[in-house]
Amino acid sequence: MATSLVRGLNAIPWRARISRLQQLQRQSSTKTDTEFGRDGPTAVVFMNMGGPGHQGEVRDFLHSLFSDGDIIPFGRFQKIFADIITRLRTSKIRKQYAEIGGGSPIRRWSELQARETCRILDNTSPSSAPHLPYVAFRYAHPLTEDVYFKLLEDGFGKRGRVIAFSQYPQYSCGTTGSSINELFRCREKFESPGSRIDWSIIDRWPAHPKFVKAVARNIKAGLATYPTEKRKDVTIIFSAHSQPMRAVNQGDAYSSEVSATVYAVMQHLCFSNRYRLCWQSKVGPQPWLGPQTSEVVEKFIEKRETHLLLVPIAFTSDHIETLYELDEELIGESGHEETIKRAESLNDSPLFIEALADMVKEHIDGGERSSRQFGNRCFDCRKDVCRDAREMFTGGAVACLSADK
Repeated sequence: MATSLVRGLNAIPWRARISRLQQLQRQSSTKTDTEFGRDGPTAVVFMNMGGPGHQGEVRDFLHSLFSDGDIIPFGRFQKIFADIITRLRTSKIRKQYAEIGGGSPIRRWSELQARETCRILDNTSPSSAPHLPYVAFRYAHPLTEDVYFKLLEDGFGKRGRVIAFSQYPQYSCGTTGSSINELFRCREKFESPGSRIDWSIIDRWPAHPKFVKAVARNIKAGLATYPTEKRKDVTIIFSAHSQPMRAVNQGDAYSSEVSATVYAVMQHLCFSNRYRLCWQSKVGPQPWLGPQTSEVVEKFIEKRETHLLLVPIAFTSDHIETLYELDEELIGESGHEETIKRAESLNDSPLFIEALADMVKEHIDGGERSSRQFGNRCFDCRKDVCRDAREMFTGGAVACLSADK
């Protein structure tokens, strides 16, 4: 698989990488046009935050995460903040990963999803074949920079197209936006005017019908584990990663798009049960979006309403927020493991993978380089990289909610 070939690339200095690319570009391609579909080849890059593959990667993962001003902005104090938080949290987080097997499974699931998506696309969209899967993580291996270099090495600066496929269903400047900004920085570092990747992006998909159906199917399976006479009394607790209120107040789309997903799922279920949307994983002293999932569950327990089904709604596969925060910490310590349960994550769900393939095909057939909403920036956004990165995918000036300063 293409993603496995990027291992070790991060040890190569970037100037040496550019020299290698120039050498490859001087060589003639060994493939002929007849080996590709009319519009192929197509690279599909699954973008996500990632997670440490083993405990030895935890510190670097945390430091990269908290150094990113797109996700938790601390301005000129960003490095100090990252150093302090990393030092305080590394030991604790290592222990949490030890509880779930030693590392995050997100790479395994992402590579499986990308591979199977491209396998389906080779059949459903032959004109854009072959479809080649890549996985690019923001804070863990395979890092975005390594994958970008691999795309150029594979010849995508000369032929074919590359689709950046955000694996965050709901758009946020701190998740999808951060990955996009990193792609732009890599383009500025590695590409030359004569070798430009033809990019487009699937930047959000909060209510795609098959995604909604896949989540609803897992909820139904979860509800089926309760006694028949109790199923209607189960409250569905949707849980999504929280975000600082500063981002919400600036107009970040995430919270509204998560709400749209929740409503679409419940609509598909014909509103069969009571439900709530809650938020988890708050970090730092700033005000964050609430209520917190753990606090809501505690309130239900106090009221002796303990038939609860937790549903991760902003994650496409299992990772520490589901396997530890929800399963071990919240459910495991609740004293009500028989009645407080969690719906399965999407992971290798055939219906979900079919949804991913459908989204890529719809994107290719539609001919647009991004969603119409993609051009919007947060109110009072003053980051040049946010503007420039959007131009990378739209090919021109970007609509903005605030005047550029």
